[in-house]
Amino acid sequence: MKNYVILISGRGSNMQALIDARLPGRCAAVISNRPDAAGLAWAAARGVPTVVVDHKAFPSREAFDAALAEEIERAAGGRADLVLLAGFMRVLTDAFVARFTGRLVNIHPSLLPAFPGLHTHDAALASGVRVHGCTVHFVTPTLDCGPIIVQAAVPVLASDSTAALAARVLAQEHIAYPQAARGILEERCRLEAGRVIWSGDATAAAAALRVPAE
Repeated sequence: MKNYVILISGRGSNMQALIDARLPGRCAAVISNRPDAAGLAWAAARGVPTVVVDHKAFPSREAFDAALAEEIERAAGGRADLVLLAGFMRVLTDAFVARFTGRLVNIHPSLLPAFPGLHTHDAALASGVRVHGCTVHFVTPTLDCGPIIVQAAVPVLASDSTAALAARVLAQEHIAYPQAARGILEERCRLEAGRVIWSGDATAAAAALRVPAE
């Protein structure tokens, strides 16, 4: 059975969606860089091992990332098959990303490459785009710039506030992230020459883009 580890910094709503999806593998641990992350209690209540690696206890990003990497592999019994960032609010070092290349996945609340970084919903509303969404992608050293696994699009309505748009996108995140993780764990999705390849029938490949009817 494959092992995956989820990294969080807060309540971890995407972590909850991943665990509730009953992915084809074992959630070896939920790890947070913040001892007060609300998601830790949620995971522990469901029998998932939880670990804190407090970034404030380390003198540098490099030292923290090295300790985090070791804890991930230890929790997974030697090697994590997949590491899922679910609201993990740390910029990871190149060495950490290189160690987990092809196994490190993130979800971002925009249709990348549009609106990388923070405050994506405000940026979408300010720009006047008519379509917004989320992107699940492999992590590379360049922030929010890795190969795309799954995207989900939602309409931007004239009446939208930042909160309303964020809620509509978040609902799709909770569907798209488990879909992407399942594809990787089932080996229907792979990283090849910097691009994501979905195998199987045309329906499975087409699911890499979700356009819900709203």
